[in-house]
Amino acid sequence: MKVEVKLYASLARYAPDGASGKPFFLEPPEGTTVRDLLIRLGVPENSVKIIFLNGVHASLDRILSDGDQLGVFPPVAGG
Repeated sequence: MKVEVKLYASLARYAPDGASGKPFFLEPPEGTTVRDLLIRLGVPENSVKIIFLNGVHASLDRILSDGDQLGVFPPVAGG
């Protein structure tokens, strides 16, 4: 299966070489969760605040499917 991933803001440093700040594709095995994929990329779980899967809020335990689009955001501060 193929999944499109976009890591936003400070999480972009965990993207594969050349993909920082851009969407990239991964081919995880069937049954992979969002958490599994983030572990594979080396993203610390406590660095993740918001997860969107196909434009809808999702949890770390959500199982990915072929063609999914995953967006992952860190905590953001501002004012």
